[in-house]
Order: sequence, then C-alpha cells, then structure tokens
Amino acid sequence: AGTAPFPNQSGTYRGRTKTSKLANKRIKTLLTLCAGTAIQYSTEMKTYYTRRINEGKSKMSTLNIIRNKLLARAFAVVNRNSNYVDTLKYAA
Repeated sequence: AGTAPFPNQSGTYRGRTKTSKLANKRIKTLLTLCAGTAIQYSTEMKTYYTRRINEGKSKMSTLNIIRNKLLARAFAVVNRNSNYVDTLKYAA
C-alpha cells in the first residue's frame, strides 16, 4: 500500500526517508483521502495531527503515519471478525 518508509541514501548522502513509488497508486491515493477525512472528522486523529505539526514534524510524514494507523485498524477489525469500537467514547 506504500505506507512503509524507506531510507533515501546513497554513499555518504543521507536524504529524508520516503515512501515507495512502486506501491499500488490507487490504494495509496484512497488511503491518503481516508487519512485527510480522518484528520477532519475524527477527534483522535485531529489532535494527533496537530500535536505532531506543532512539534515541527513534516505534514506528509504525519499523514503517512495516519494512513498506517487506518490500515492497522482495518486489519485488526478483519482479523477479529468484529465491528470497530471507538474506545474514546468510553474513556472518562
């Protein structure tokens, strides 16, 4: 899905880590759109995004982390064979 970061280095050159360009572009695009929607409407993702941006982190790396979080949640729901439960509703 193209969410795994790869180091960008060659010899002594060390650049920023980047995601793979060989990933499935359609899935990567859909995950990016889902992450943008999650930032807008999910309070948990919105606070995480703003906290990382205020720390000075890159917007794209934070978006990539949110894409990875969404993938992990989807796979957890499928593996457990249950509905998604928003645990923040039950937090006191």
